Amino acid sequence: MKRNFILTVCFLLSLCVNAQDKMGGFEKKVYVSEAGDTLRYRLLLPENYDENKCYPLVLFLHGAGERGCDNEKQLFHGGQMWLNPVNRENYPAFVLAPQCPDSCYWAYGTRPVSFVPEEMPLSTDDVQITKLLKGLLDSYLSLPQVDKKRVYVMGLSMGGMATFDLVSRYPDVFAAAIPICGIVNPSRLAVAKKVKFRIFHGDADDVVPVIGSRSAYKALKKAGAKVEYIEFPGCGHASWHPAFNYPDFMKWLFSQKK
Repeated sequence: MKRNFILTVCFLLSLCVNAQDKMGGFEKKVYVSEAGDTLRYRLLLPENYDENKCYPLVLFLHGAGERGCDNEKQLFHGGQMWLNPVNRENYPAFVLAPQCPDSCYWAYGTRPVSFVPEEMPLSTDDVQITKLLKGLLDSYLSLPQVDKKRVYVMGLSMGGMATFDLVSRYPDVFAAAIPICGIVNPSRLAVAKKVKFRIFHGDADDVVPVIGSRSAYKALKKAGAKVEYIEFPGCGHASWHPAFNYPDFMKWLFSQKK
């Protein structure tokens, strides 16, 4: 009886370990710049990775609540989406999920003073966290296994802001972008007119006002960009939930190409 109990406990523990291993499909990594600065991130390799093949790359940017140094919280929202076995089989890709330190804020270094679109910063040239993000991205873009015509960026809340920011800085890098409940100064977006956009926001958002996405959509349309805007009626800040469950979320993303 005692032996059976011990065997059962061991079996249950093995299930826990296996579950952790599945979450650990994202490898823990640290990017180190030439200057010695570091950025923690998680890496998910394509399913059945073959170094002789070429795959898309997704840069996935978390929100302000997931900042830290544990290299885990950045997967709290959306992490399981990439581990879904159907998604992994149908859309094999490199997925990079960096973690912004507590002391920083994607795109702007510190939280912007105002979330009025026209009052959002215009010049953010010296933001160290953005330099680290770009360095991390470049380290993978240098790999022959990454399809340079299928590089995507997406993010939620603070990460949505960074998504707008990155495509404004480096429009030639990305084929498509999905900013979720983000905001940007709309005058920055004309340079990104060749990037395909899908923008999501909840119209009841009381953290990042919906006018941020509406203004971005109008600016991109005016510039001639291919852009879709999906607004969720009655949805508050957590519009990433319906966005991630939007029927063709993955299909749309991985069909985009430069």
